[in-house]
Amino acid sequence: MALFKKRTAGKPGEWYYCLEHQKVEEGPDCPGKDRFGPYASRQEAQHAMETAAERNLQWENDPRWHDAPSGGKTDED
Repeated sequence: MALFKKRTAGKPGEWYYCLEHQKVEEGPDCPGKDRFGPYASRQEAQHAMETAAERNLQWENDPRWHDAPSGGKTDED
């Protein structure tokens, strides 16, 4: 039996979205690899997947993140 169990400490009022259980949790109940957050409110955590999708779309369309050769041509040219 372990004397000390490593548990992620959470603060009251921190909300997370668990990717494994697909639900909102107050305080981190699941490991960090399985959650988004912390969020300031339950409503923000409920919209975590939509927020992530919007950010991914912004990132995919941001020209600063596309690696083009220094000549300005892409593989599609």
